[in-house]
Amino acid sequence: MNETTVKLIALGLYLVLGPVLGCLLGGIDRKISARMQSRIGPPILQPWYDFRKLLLKENLVVRRSQNFYVFFYLLFMVFTGGLFFMGGDLLLVVFSLTLASIFMVLGAYKASSPYSFLGAERELLQIMAYEPMLLLVIVGLYMITGSFSVTDILAFDCTADTAKIHAPVILQGAGLFLGLIYILTIKLRKSPFDLSSSHHAHQELVRGLTTEFSGRAMAAIELAHWYETVLVLGLVYLFLGSCWWLAVPVVLLVFFLELVADNTCSRVKWQMAVKSSWIMAVIFGVGNVLVLQYWKPILQMFGK
Repeated sequence: MNETTVKLIALGLYLVLGPVLGCLLGGIDRKISARMQSRIGPPILQPWYDFRKLLLKENLVVRRSQNFYVFFYLLFMVFTGGLFFMGGDLLLVVFSLTLASIFMVLGAYKASSPYSFLGAERELLQIMAYEPMLLLVIVGLYMITGSFSVTDILAFDCTADTAKIHAPVILQGAGLFLGLIYILTIKLRKSPFDLSSSHHAHQELVRGLTTEFSGRAMAAIELAHWYETVLVLGLVYLFLGSCWWLAVPVVLLVFFLELVADNTCSRVKWQMAVKSSWIMAVIFGVGNVLVLQYWKPILQMFGK
């Protein structure tokens, strides 16, 4: 098969299997969280049952333009994931992912509800918190592999003659990897950083960002979240892409650690969320980039 055919197959698999995997991960999330709280918990397919019920409910909105923003939120989330799994440019992936989040914020603002308005404000703060670390991850991956392309990063061979440093991506980008795990807590809306909205019943803002959405609009938001979950876990996979048999267990372990954090940490104030994320970006992100830039001879010596 030629490269175009492979990319189209990858896109098709993401469009079909993305929400399936996202739904199953959501069900596993609820089940594990319930066990951690000494409860039995709902069935694994409970997110699907909820999604199907939302599709059948009446779509009540404060303003019709809300649905316009939700549609583009879902559209850009699907586009972002499709671009990523087709092996596209990571910079464009990050730009599209941020644009999708902005559409969700605009939809919350449009509802003119004090709860959704405050949720939108907090969502903007969360974007401001995780964006620097996310960009540093992209820059670091480029410095390691010499490319912004997802295909090239996954195909990076740490033993190839063209490799500038003979060490696996995850070893060269250990700080970036730790920083990425930290901000994933924000992207997955887990405690202690579930400031704008939460998937569990411990929000004093009702549902924050999604308070004024219901019916099919809420179903579209849940569908977009399933796509987003698979996408952000795909970023973790990039660090071990050349060893898929190791990458899959690591991705599942990272997801489990996010659940542990969600069930053991109390939510912090927005000031702490922004400050801690930027500190992680400076220490682990900038620090790792400086190591790649100035200590290559030392890394190469240890890698050989």
